[in-house]
Amino acid sequence: MIDVRHLSISYEGSPVLTDMTFRVAKGTILGVVGAGGVGKSVLLKLLCGLIQPDDGDVQIDGLSIRGLDDDALADLRRRMGMLFQNYALFDFMTVGENVAFPLEQAREDSPQDIQAKVSERLSEVGLPGIERMYPRELSGGMKKRVSLARATIAGANILLYDDPAAGLDPVTSSKIFSLIRRLHSSEGVSVVVSHDIDRMVGVCDEWLVLHQGRIWFMGDVHAVRASNDPVIATLFDTQPQEAVR
Repeated sequence: MIDVRHLSISYEGSPVLTDMTFRVAKGTILGVVGAGGVGKSVLLKLLCGLIQPDDGDVQIDGLSIRGLDDDALADLRRRMGMLFQNYALFDFMTVGENVAFPLEQAREDSPQDIQAKVSERLSEVGLPGIERMYPRELSGGMKKRVSLARATIAGANILLYDDPAAGLDPVTSSKIFSLIRRLHSSEGVSVVVSHDIDRMVGVCDEWLVLHQGRIWFMGDVHAVRASNDPVIATLFDTQPQEAVR
């Protein structure tokens, strides 16, 4: 469903991601992990066309993102839900208006149905009854959960999550990852960037490890546990293969 081919991007002459090629099959939740600053958030922005690569291409169901005009890119993004690391909430809108925004844009639901969906989704992320509040009145963790509610409310079949548990306590983090798993569709793809690998293990089907701007490893959790690579061991807190019995 997502086909990345020889993707490269640099900033001010310094390589960020280099010659990345991988595929994500329909029905997969892909976990993207790596050290801070390795380019995980940049990869998500490339996948949804927010930034353009220097080289290579991203295809969604065979459609190349590179070179799409604004209208075609907007149509493609309607199939996507994106949780941004910096929240990206509209300060001039209430929480309810922010969460409802994708539904308002789609124009497929009545005002009553939109209100009901917003209330339900806010309850699911542990924030019932805050529809009338504004983003400036929320803590960082609350903003993150509102952003998650907005990203997922329209039922997009491609969901991109940039650090969904950042700033959340362990109990709420567990609930958020459980919600990510529950909202995932067998007909879609979810890509999750996070440092909370312990909670990701129970959610992700496949793993993509970035290291030094390149794909260092890709495989399922069994391949992770079988690996004796020191980078994998550090990230996943595993022992070398020969020490595991």
